Amino acid sequence: MSFAVILVFSSLAIAQLKNPDTIVIATIGDVSTLDPHFSYDTASGEIIYNVYENLIAYKGESLTEFVPLLATEVPSFENGLIKDGGKTYIFPIRKGVKFHNGYELTPEDVAYSFKRCMILDRSGGPSWMLLDPLLGYESIKDLVRDKLKVPSWEDLFTQDGKLKPEYEKGMREIYEMIDRAVEVQDDKVVFRLVKPYPPFLNILAQGAGWSAIVSKKWCVEQGDWPGTPDEWWKYHDPQKEKDPLYEKMNGTGPFKLVEWKKGEYVKLERNEAYWREPAKIRQVVIRRVDEWATRRMLLEKGDADAVYVPRQYLPQIEKMKGIRIIRGLPTLAIEVVLFNFNIRVEGNAYIGSGKLDGEGIPSDFFSDVHVRKGFCYLFDWDTYIKEVWNGEALQPTGIVPKGLLGYDPNGPKYSFNMEKAKEEFMKAWNGEVWNKGFKFTILYNAGNEERRIAAEMLARNARKLNPKFKIEVRGVQWSTYLSDLTKGNLPLFIMGWLADYPDPHNFVQPFLGSKGAFMAYQGRNAVDLAKIEFDPLIEKAMEIVDPKDREKIYFEIQRKEFEHAPHILLYQAMGVHVSRTWIKGWYYNPMRPGGDFYSLYKSAD
Repeated sequence: MSFAVILVFSSLAIAQLKNPDTIVIATIGDVSTLDPHFSYDTASGEIIYNVYENLIAYKGESLTEFVPLLATEVPSFENGLIKDGGKTYIFPIRKGVKFHNGYELTPEDVAYSFKRCMILDRSGGPSWMLLDPLLGYESIKDLVRDKLKVPSWEDLFTQDGKLKPEYEKGMREIYEMIDRAVEVQDDKVVFRLVKPYPPFLNILAQGAGWSAIVSKKWCVEQGDWPGTPDEWWKYHDPQKEKDPLYEKMNGTGPFKLVEWKKGEYVKLERNEAYWREPAKIRQVVIRRVDEWATRRMLLEKGDADAVYVPRQYLPQIEKMKGIRIIRGLPTLAIEVVLFNFNIRVEGNAYIGSGKLDGEGIPSDFFSDVHVRKGFCYLFDWDTYIKEVWNGEALQPTGIVPKGLLGYDPNGPKYSFNMEKAKEEFMKAWNGEVWNKGFKFTILYNAGNEERRIAAEMLARNARKLNPKFKIEVRGVQWSTYLSDLTKGNLPLFIMGWLADYPDPHNFVQPFLGSKGAFMAYQGRNAVDLAKIEFDPLIEKAMEIVDPKDREKIYFEIQRKEFEHAPHILLYQAMGVHVSRTWIKGWYYNPMRPGGDFYSLYKSAD
């Protein structure tokens, strides 16, 4: 896909250039965590990308070519570093690299990093991408339940939190599985997969925080897992704020953390001892500025070098002097409204009475497929894409986005249809929904205008359909949004998904797999549905090598997705980048969670 570059030059550009050694970015939302193995959002990912490093990286804008980073070679069958039919990957580790605190990188650090990520495996987190190819399970809890034959993780422990003696041997054996999966051999690290896994190199590439390399010695000093089998389970699925690396960083990357002032900004400074060569820019500041008017003013005055611009506001800056607008950037991202099939009721202010009485909704409100389909028919894609995205977005025909194997341009999709919405709501809960009505709150992260407008459109059309359908829309801080999401408080939630790696599995599994990242937030009834309808097909697709046969499976998965309506597929947008013209060195890769600050510098030329 081609993209257009609009440059608005100014004769005053030299005079306007401010802070030549500092880049200021004004955006929305806040960082959730600084732990690369806990993080699973782009706001956190952008910081992690520039502070930590991986074994390999994508080559420039390519999605299929890799270059070495902390490894000295990219494994392939040709160089003998991929063996056993694709089940063994060998990475020679670069020497002479130092972490920001001065500790030298070792192969042991690399192996520790991957084992730590697998053990940490926080609920709804990214560890599944390592656990699946390396252990054959998508969560530590699933592995434990299967091997130790216990109903749940909680059954392993006494009331005071100690591991029951009868499970000690089994838990050590599970650790041995983790330990064997990633081994150090001299100056190399060897990964042993349970089966060939085509996107494995993509999973390890720069931008994937779950594969970022941390210092074992430093982590242990912070109170983290010591790298031994003893009580490893105590470091599994920690609370975010109690995670030892929640607000600390010590990577090998081109930038070091100076300060994270929660809700306000993150400040990074150049790593003068960086193993390649120091970055051109000395400092980067990522400011949280939720109000568009403020971001616009910062951009115009040159106090911000790049800003987040909702699509409907682009016309306001097109004639602004000294601004570069790059449109039509191909994305592998999709925006989705997800229904919570089992909403937490206790202490939940977002569901009113908690009953189907016209003043609230019950926990299982969205478990009825007719409720879900009713909401699908309430969304007006034509108006939304035209007015919010200036036509620069697509209505998805399934969870697999355009640009990937499995995208079905002729797949079934919902359309805005008030009559069909009425039919579905009249069927929902034996007619009780239509007769009694409902009341609940939709949250969005403040500053995200696209999500605000989508939520308000659903609320407005619902009220228009039936005055008894009452929905409040409220903006909150990103950290609050994520906290309520993980607690199960949100009746429905709007989330974007940027591909972790360019393969359809990375969309069908998180959204439709019973152990996917989003199913943890959609409740047990959604999980049960996924186990029956989607899991067998998802597993089958990963066993097939032929792309055409694989594509047929993904088409079938997406037909079932339409039938069961576990979510509303909002849009696949074309990206846009807005910055001052004095920003140089920027390039685009859709797999990157944010800016690559190492390549950037400022010049009025």
